[in-house]
Amino acid sequence: MRVVIERVVATTALVFLSPVLVTIAAAVSFSSRGGAFYVAERVGKDGRNFKLIKFRTMVTGGTGSSRVTVAGDSRITRLGGFLRRWKLDELPQLVNIAKGEMSFVGPRPEDPKYVAMYTAEQRRILKFQPGLTSPATILYRNEQSQLRGSDPETHYIREILPEKLQTDLAYFSDRNWLSDLGIIMRTMGAIFR
Repeated sequence: MRVVIERVVATTALVFLSPVLVTIAAAVSFSSRGGAFYVAERVGKDGRNFKLIKFRTMVTGGTGSSRVTVAGDSRITRLGGFLRRWKLDELPQLVNIAKGEMSFVGPRPEDPKYVAMYTAEQRRILKFQPGLTSPATILYRNEQSQLRGSDPETHYIREILPEKLQTDLAYFSDRNWLSDLGIIMRTMGAIFR
């Protein structure tokens, strides 16, 4: 039932937000070389891969092979920085929700490279539908600025990722509609704070 309701809400939101989505897509396309969207392979519920959709916020063909983004990353475009700050780059994921691949509230879908490193305990997170926001999303609202050291990807794997997984596992093991609504409200508050 939850999936059906979320698919209807996401589809309705896509219709109402279509002028905004078209405007952002045009702005992204005209502001730097490349398409409007960034499509990435992510791991969803029960370990099934899907294509996550975002507005493109980085230059096309930028240098660097890191899959994590640090504060001041030279690959981020000027418009991309604005979209990331206000989380507008995430709006196309309404399509993922409308398709039933994601929820509004769920653990953030992770790159297959990092999921392959999960322990058996951490893999329990794959029982839950990935989402736009979660307690870990709020905790790491400014993840880019929390990645530090000469090797931010290693810092992400060893420090940040385990804490994100532990935080979300604790929440999603005992969630309900009311608590999910609270997470949505806290997320909105974090964006506008």
